[in-house]
Amino acid sequence: MMMVKEVIKKSSNILITSHLHPDGDALGSMLALNKAFKSLGKNVFLYNESCIPKIFMFLPDIDKIENRIPESCKFDAAFVLDCSDINRTGHCTELLKSIPHIINIDHHVTNSKFGTSAIIDPKACATAEIIYGLIKKMNISICKDIAYSIYTGIFTDTGSFRFSNTTQSAFSICKEMIKCGVRPHKVARQVYGSYSLGRIKLINMVLDSIEISKNGKMSLMMLTQEMLNITGTEKEDVSELINYAEHIEDVKIAALIKESDKKSTKSECYHVSLRSNGSVDVSAIAYNYGGGGHVTAAGFTTFMPFGQLKKEMFSLAEKI
Repeated sequence: MMMVKEVIKKSSNILITSHLHPDGDALGSMLALNKAFKSLGKNVFLYNESCIPKIFMFLPDIDKIENRIPESCKFDAAFVLDCSDINRTGHCTELLKSIPHIINIDHHVTNSKFGTSAIIDPKACATAEIIYGLIKKMNISICKDIAYSIYTGIFTDTGSFRFSNTTQSAFSICKEMIKCGVRPHKVARQVYGSYSLGRIKLINMVLDSIEISKNGKMSLMMLTQEMLNITGTEKEDVSELINYAEHIEDVKIAALIKESDKKSTKSECYHVSLRSNGSVDVSAIAYNYGGGGHVTAAGFTTFMPFGQLKKEMFSLAEKI
């Protein structure tokens, strides 16, 4: 931690990024740290090449996150948040490797411990909890904007306090964030309470794609570009949808296979989200495919043909 504080002190131009397909924890952690660094007079560049889910557009300064880094930008340090492997940052991986200081802050047990410095705490309920601790140790006051970002990070990564990573610290920090001005019902309404007609139609199509393995232990569903085009939606509109497949009776693992935009890739590319009921470590499965995550929630990206990917997923189910 001392080395990280020293890097922050000596750095003027800082890059903050996270994993592809950012969730509430990744985005909340980025925005909270951005606001903290800004209060210290730092120049900060926020980057994530993926689309930002619409449900998080209420977060302060989220419109400052860019999906492209100009060649003219030079950085003294980079903070990579909520990312188990540096390659999961996407196209900026090579740029990151050229930056003098890479600070890796994460709570995934599968973290590869990349970077010149790392703050890894698998016991933390979310990366936002670690960011909260860092901000506190820098003696930076938590304003309302920082509070909303930290609260949202913890709220979403604990599944609105339903998952097993919901700890006493999660409630304690969120209580403090409420004192700083967060209105819990506002966050809950933005994240879970607003649906467009297109999203409802998309949810119906994805749920209709559910298949169950022969032994009934795995549920698999598919999100294609055609579904998105028909409903006029984006893949971020299926946030949390995998939970429906996870809660099917007798299912131990749920998999959501999302087809990538063919315009952005030269070959077949899929992002696979995995969830388990706790009896199977899906982080180990994701790690074997170059991804990462937690025991009960993980993911990976693959260029494997869909037929082969589906076959391998159901093959895994037979071993449960």
